[in-house]
Amino acid sequence: MSELLSPAGNFQKLKAALLYGADAVYCAGKCFGMRSAADNFEIEELYQATKYTHDRGKKIYLTLNTLPSWHEYERLEAFLNELKDCGLDAFIVADPGVFATVKRVLPQAEIHISTQAGAHSHEDCNFWHSMGASRIVLARETTLEDIKEIKKRISPELELETFIHGSMCVSFSGRCLLSENLVGRDANKGACAQPCRWNYNLYEIAEEKRPETRFPLMETDRGTFILSSKDMCMIEHIPELMESGIASFKIEGRMKSAYYAAVTANAYRMAIDAYRKDPAGYLFDPAWKRELESVSHREYCTGYFFDRPQEDGKLTAQAGYLREKAYLAVATGYDELSGRATFIQRNKASNGEKAELLTPGQCGRPLILEEMQDEQGNPVDSAPHPFMVFSVKTPFPVKEGDILRGC
Repeated sequence: MSELLSPAGNFQKLKAALLYGADAVYCAGKCFGMRSAADNFEIEELYQATKYTHDRGKKIYLTLNTLPSWHEYERLEAFLNELKDCGLDAFIVADPGVFATVKRVLPQAEIHISTQAGAHSHEDCNFWHSMGASRIVLARETTLEDIKEIKKRISPELELETFIHGSMCVSFSGRCLLSENLVGRDANKGACAQPCRWNYNLYEIAEEKRPETRFPLMETDRGTFILSSKDMCMIEHIPELMESGIASFKIEGRMKSAYYAAVTANAYRMAIDAYRKDPAGYLFDPAWKRELESVSHREYCTGYFFDRPQEDGKLTAQAGYLREKAYLAVATGYDELSGRATFIQRNKASNGEKAELLTPGQCGRPLILEEMQDEQGNPVDSAPHPFMVFSVKTPFPVKEGDILRGC
């Protein structure tokens, strides 16, 4: 199957992910999703998003992966009732109580078990399958060898899904109490403040009862980063992933931009398709990695696919993000006679500026923004205003939805 599953923090990101190669998207409503700070979807938007996705022959999954308290279940049941006719392809669930509620309110619904449930063995998987789950999103701490062994010991009808790209959590399967403890924002209800990314100064580096045990620290002039994880990137290991029995490859990032959704889907789509076309002759293209380096990210690593957390904690030595290339504009049309492409501005673009055009199925192609005009056809030096319509001469045809980015 090898489904490519992309994040959709809002409708714009959903459209970008689907256009650039995702087979399916996952999103959340305004409640019960683990990314409450994302834009997310109103009920009406979920209906629209489901139709939009299905019209393109693709799938859409809804996250219900928080850990609700007793008083939230009445609201959960009401939320599910509003979605009875939506046609969502599956619900992603972490909590047994939520699982039971979905089964009662929507008995025909397909249910996937979230990575928040921490499933990391065949017995975990078999239990959830016996309850009616059709897919398990394995804990990020599960190695590739573990996955192969789990696959041998579960029903062939049960699918396995793993994250292959994006942010990782310092806590096992994302079950962290640090945010709630420090700032009163419960990570297990989708409100994580990400205190693992903050800077800390340590005054004691030995545990009280084990004074002989010293913890290695990396310190810069900005402090230490003993809790902040690197980002996962498995683009260089497509053959291993494709041969492991994983049914769905998941990209993290509902909080990231539409540009991120497009670039990540596009890079992995190209790599997966290249392997499918010729497994024996497959060659990794370094341009795919360069594409992924163009988006906002921390230092990349391969997660825990090849080693365990106790062997390598995958902690970053750098503060903050490596920033993505400027997302300048999105193409809305192209005139073959004049060779001009029309765009809607996302960030300031200037006449004479070096840029790249990203098209589904291709890496960025260089061009120079020449003969820039406003919507009325008047020459302009730049497009400085949000959502300003402008056109430029291009050296190659441009498709609707193509992305213009800075170099």
